Amino acid sequence: MTTKIALVTGASSGIGEATARKLHGLGFTVYGAARRVDRMAQLAADGIRPLAMDVTDEDSMRAGIDRILAESGRIDVLVNNAGYGSYGALEDVPLSEARYQFEVNVFGAARLIQLVLPGMRAQRSGTIVNISSMGGKIYTPLGGWYHGTKFALEALSDCLRLEVKPFGIDVVVIEPGGIRTEWGGIAADNLRKVSSEGPYAGQAEVMADSMDSERADRRTSPPSVIAEAIAKAVTARRPRTRYVVGFAAKPLVTLRRILPDRAFDYTITRATGVR
Repeated sequence: MTTKIALVTGASSGIGEATARKLHGLGFTVYGAARRVDRMAQLAADGIRPLAMDVTDEDSMRAGIDRILAESGRIDVLVNNAGYGSYGALEDVPLSEARYQFEVNVFGAARLIQLVLPGMRAQRSGTIVNISSMGGKIYTPLGGWYHGTKFALEALSDCLRLEVKPFGIDVVVIEPGGIRTEWGGIAADNLRKVSSEGPYAGQAEVMADSMDSERADRRTSPPSVIAEAIAKAVTARRPRTRYVVGFAAKPLVTLRRILPDRAFDYTITRATGVR
């Protein structure tokens, strides 16, 4: 059987790194993409091919895809994992930052999909995995722009799934819950920077503290849990359209589905401590 080729973005740490290692262990040729290749030295030593890529830069993405095709001739799996959490009150967040949040979390993923689809259509096979979040189905205080990107990614994935089905291409959404990565700390720092003063300061401090405590919470799931779900999806003959995985993801997504809006508002404010 021909070795399958996978591209994993955001591979320098967390979910991306765990996924690159998992797929490599399953026999895939894995290209791990990130802005800083120096952080992937150990991945390279372990047989994963580091790729310098900024998902907000067109030339960078084109060059990365061209290199994979030149070296390996095809791309079988794209894992769109690059992303970050921009938190702050809607009134406080500059629109330049809001646009950048969408550039990284949505438009970067969409552009990579555009770049890999011609090859996948030609070979009439492929799997596109978009890393969303339980935050693509639920919402939290002061997270409007972040949740907006994940809701958008969910909708794009659903439409894409219908579009590419005739070509034998699968589209899978992964909805992680609380995962032990750098994400929570970065989001908390962004939140404090944007809304630590002014009318939303009280909410911001409580929410940032909640993020920090979640990062230290031993109940949160390791990144390997998400990597396992991705591995199941890309090796399945008929993968599920969504995998809800990780700490608190399934109960919160289920509650959002069954509770009226105001009841869920109450649940989330109680859970985060924001009043």
